[in-house]
Amino acid sequence: MLSKYKTYPLGNFIEQIRGVSYKKSDVSEVPKEGYIPLLRANNIQAGKLVFSDVIYVKKELVRDSQLIKKGDIVIAASSGSKEVVGKSGQAHSDYDCSFGAFCKLIRAKENINPRFLGYFFKTDYYSSSISNSVNGANINNLRNEHIDNLLIPIPSVSTQEKIANVLDKAQELIDKRKAQIEALDQLTQSVFLEMFGDPIKNTNQYKKEKLANLCIKITDGTHHSPPTVKEGIPYITAKHLNKGGLDFFKDPTYVSLEDHQKIYERCNPEKGDVLYIKDGATTGIAAINHYDFEFSMLSSLALIKVDFNKLNNYYLTHFLNNERVFRKITSGMNGGAIKRLTLKKINNIEVVVPPIELQNQFAEIIKKIEIQKELLQKSLEELENNFNSLMQRVFKGELFND
Repeated sequence: MLSKYKTYPLGNFIEQIRGVSYKKSDVSEVPKEGYIPLLRANNIQAGKLVFSDVIYVKKELVRDSQLIKKGDIVIAASSGSKEVVGKSGQAHSDYDCSFGAFCKLIRAKENINPRFLGYFFKTDYYSSSISNSVNGANINNLRNEHIDNLLIPIPSVSTQEKIANVLDKAQELIDKRKAQIEALDQLTQSVFLEMFGDPIKNTNQYKKEKLANLCIKITDGTHHSPPTVKEGIPYITAKHLNKGGLDFFKDPTYVSLEDHQKIYERCNPEKGDVLYIKDGATTGIAAINHYDFEFSMLSSLALIKVDFNKLNNYYLTHFLNNERVFRKITSGMNGGAIKRLTLKKINNIEVVVPPIELQNQFAEIIKKIEIQKELLQKSLEELENNFNSLMQRVFKGELFND
């Protein structure tokens, strides 16, 4: 790492601790006396430790050094996915909790500020170094030397404190903006339940219809993946879709006009159509297409064209994304390791159908919320870009003289 500060091997400032090894018989899916929570790679999200979806392990298997303390950094050290290896999250308090064998813990020694160290693990330099270390390996394991040999800029202790304080304030603004966006997401869920009741219990005794009877077309994208090209027609897959909507431009892929024309004869997505993930890890997520241009789709996505006389597209997406509806639909998915929803099952989804006037009223409320959410999202992007720029400057030694 290029910096005005002198750089040293990271191993001079940290201790690495292996995760807890356990057998299937040693764990519980629910809290249990004599057991403590155990974090895995899925509990490391966006640089933070997340304490949902944990398992519980016998406390007798956990050494004192394997209990997570304030300032510790938990890293995903082994995974079949290169994108997972190296992701990290820092603890902001002591926890009566440990971590599994596919993770490792980085503990700061007394000669470095733990908060300063935590931000080092969020730098592009760290991410690219780890990516290069595991690139090409069949089993992606992050070894101790991969971490110890990283070069970290080390200013004085007082400068480390200043850097950590500045980055804390910038991160706090990002966290607040994310919380505001999350609050709007919760508001949309509350509005849905308030207007329509529990969709599984069908509290208001609305009629039910199979989705096929409420749509003018249900199909999916191409089952024969065309070769991608540098320039051409946008090509949408499940990776472009989340509950927030369709986002093609973060990771664009294109196909030739000739291949697109073959696909579009069968699957012609238009603005306002509902796209529904039917294949893969994110199966069951629905979103409205707000793009007003032609694109091709892979078969991992279903295309749903609603009959607007019977069904509102905003209502349908929120119905499908409702947690209880989602669980009901995806619990019966076909497939082995990779789960799939067939077109037949999608056609047969039973939809609770309130009066169309009420559905349309709901849509107008959601559109207003989405305008506010879009403004917050743009603000969040600006804050994150500023944060990344600030990170580069402080570690290069451009912000504080030492």
